[in-house]
Amino acid sequence: MLLNFSNTPLLEIIEVLQKEIASLLEHESISFIVENPDLTTAQTHSYKTWLDLAHILKCKMLTPKQVDEQFVEIRFQKLSADSFHSVDADKEQKYGNESIFSKINKNEETSFIYHYSQALKNVKVGQRKRILNLGVNNGDEFEVIEQLASNFTELELLGIDYCDSAIEDAKQKFQEHKNVTFLQADINELNTLELGEFDLIISIGTLQSSNLNFNEVFMSIVQNQLSPNGAIILGFPNCRWIDGEMIYGAMMRNYNYSEMSNLYKDVIYCKKYLQQKKFRVTITGKDYIFLSATSIRK
Repeated sequence: MLLNFSNTPLLEIIEVLQKEIASLLEHESISFIVENPDLTTAQTHSYKTWLDLAHILKCKMLTPKQVDEQFVEIRFQKLSADSFHSVDADKEQKYGNESIFSKINKNEETSFIYHYSQALKNVKVGQRKRILNLGVNNGDEFEVIEQLASNFTELELLGIDYCDSAIEDAKQKFQEHKNVTFLQADINELNTLELGEFDLIISIGTLQSSNLNFNEVFMSIVQNQLSPNGAIILGFPNCRWIDGEMIYGAMMRNYNYSEMSNLYKDVIYCKKYLQQKKFRVTITGKDYIFLSATSIRK
């Protein structure tokens, strides 16, 4: 049955779709008729409304079909529970080159790449001679630096990750760049590696790992690996990756909806700590929250 939601309040639409989608199998679709968002009618919902709703209902929005000039058919496909977040496995299985996570390309997601590139520009990445990335995985985040920094070959970049196969993929990707090094290591043992100080430290979606004491590791990095006049970029996931889709909103265990208390707690803790250490801090982003800090010491 094709549902018709012309002139239907959005709250009623949500309630109906929640019930209908709950009865669908994974990857099954549901379609409904709405007013054409391209029309200037005051009551017309935008395509963004439907895309937001698709993600809230854990669906993928398929290409709409035009019924006629006034109406379009919106199609939602129910996502599977195939998410690396739910995998109860070791680091290799969860983040290695054969994992669900390895299929994700954050650099081709607008909400990620725009804010990450802005953070790199804000810290003047081209002026940061030594750069450390903690939780580098296969090196995608270094690819963005290569695109942005015209003096990329003059920079010294080191990426660290616990996952062997991800590190091997990163080495292969940057095999022509002698200025880029990758190391398989445990962040908990960072101080034993004697790496020296870095002008820029990047860590996206790593310090919040369950095997790390967030506050202790963060403070240790600032105190021991970050140069006095350095900069830091931290990325806090405010999303879930489900069936290849980036779904907005951090989620805690035992919650079936987005709950962001821990996210905000960690972000504010880092902001206050860095401000006490005389860093200028900015917080940006949406699906990933980016904290960027640059030293203002004289």
